[in-house]
Amino acid sequence: MTAIHNAKLPAYCRAPGDKVFKGLVIAFSSGIILLAVSMAVILWLEALPTFRKFGFLHFIQSTTWDPVRAVHGAFPFIIGTLITSFGALLLAVVPALGLAVFTVEYAPKPLALIINYTVDLLASIPSVVIGLWAVFTFAPWMREVFYLPIYDYAAANLPWLLPIIGAPSNYNLVTATVILALMIVPYTVALARDAIRLVPADQREAAWALGATRVEVIFMAVLPYARTGITAGILLSLARALGETMAVAMLIGNANRLPFTLFGPAATMPSLIINEFREAVEPLHYTSIMGIGFLLFLLTICINLLAAWIQQRLMGKQGRIQ
Repeated sequence: MTAIHNAKLPAYCRAPGDKVFKGLVIAFSSGIILLAVSMAVILWLEALPTFRKFGFLHFIQSTTWDPVRAVHGAFPFIIGTLITSFGALLLAVVPALGLAVFTVEYAPKPLALIINYTVDLLASIPSVVIGLWAVFTFAPWMREVFYLPIYDYAAANLPWLLPIIGAPSNYNLVTATVILALMIVPYTVALARDAIRLVPADQREAAWALGATRVEVIFMAVLPYARTGITAGILLSLARALGETMAVAMLIGNANRLPFTLFGPAATMPSLIINEFREAVEPLHYTSIMGIGFLLFLLTICINLLAAWIQQRLMGKQGRIQ
């Protein structure tokens, strides 16, 4: 009986299911890769007239965007995208990680369920709805409560700060960054929470056996073991922040120039695309917007590759420790 089970059947006797499944998997995987490559190629070809006219590096480094004079430079929007994305990440990581630790390690189960459902619900709210709430409620409140008092104090005591903070307005760099941080918190919380839950009980028990306190158990045993999942959540949040369009476009003020100020208007690559794409009647204006799209695609790919490399390094180190 064993010999029959171990014997390899001839190819014509085996069902074609394995070959069909393998072919489908290869086709779908190749299709995703081809789709990404085709997107990059199409964006490049559409943006090629702009790159030929201004030069690829000059287009990236130029600070002037003036469709009337047919002068286009991407640098203000690259800077705006990086500032809002990484600023939102810095604002979101610590509260998100603290919330994940609290719901897994400290909160009673009913309270943890309420918090988790609320956080997950926040991720499902459309960005345009969050943007509307921020435009009519959050942005005016921030201006009256924070921006104006800070500006008045700086004008009276620290005038050298005025060129940095700028004149307060409802729609500015800080407001867009804070709302973006709010929008990416659920992604970090969800993955960090799952990673902390998957930490084996042996890790905690070993730390308890050494006489560690609850805080020491979390920092010595739980977080180091869960760091790969936590890092994945952080990097997913960064990718989400880079591509956010609607809420940022509604709140950032859309100023196509440098220098940016904290309380003044700015712009990002997605906000420029959504604001000017339908107004691009001149061919050079259209190809320049496609060039911005190509740079955004390139920036996202580079950050995702860096994220994958960091994750591989962390997984390798964790495997050696275990």
